[in-house]
Amino acid sequence: MARGMKRAARALLFAIPVIAFAAVAALLGFGLGNDPSVVPSVLIGKPAPAFALPALDERTDGLSTADFAGGEISVVNIFASWCVPCRAEHPFVSEIAGMEGVALYGIAYKDAPADARRFLDELGDPYRRIGADPEGRAGIELGVYGVPETFFIGPDGIVRYKHIGPILPEHMERRIRPLIAGLRP
Repeated sequence: MARGMKRAARALLFAIPVIAFAAVAALLGFGLGNDPSVVPSVLIGKPAPAFALPALDERTDGLSTADFAGGEISVVNIFASWCVPCRAEHPFVSEIAGMEGVALYGIAYKDAPADARRFLDELGDPYRRIGADPEGRAGIELGVYGVPETFFIGPDGIVRYKHIGPILPEHMERRIRPLIAGLRP
């Protein structure tokens, strides 16, 4: 009987790593192919949460939820000077600013105003208004995971899409241009 128990114990010791490996491989396989920029948000389909942020500096106005009531598509880009992916997405954010019927707003998230201004002076300032959120309080209201994140709000003030991570050419083609075209009145 002891010999049978030893065989069973050896078989179990062999099976546990094999089962664990198969479980990890299945989880990775399930996750691959999913777009990490698409994360469900409780804000989708709801009005943008109320917030009011002071201006980044004297060159811009502050930002509040009331700014989204102009009948345009509002795009709110959360950025920071210390964010490397924010640099990568900046040309595409600037492209969004030039689209017809779109108002681009920025939130300098957990950033020193002087650093955020240097960032914009270097790369260009495409924003209509920029709110300073040094403590991240508006970010909490918006459910921000990190930077960059971009919210697309319809002319009716309803959040329609949240993009997590940098906006890249493939996002512009596959999701953002069609989204904006569909939101135009």
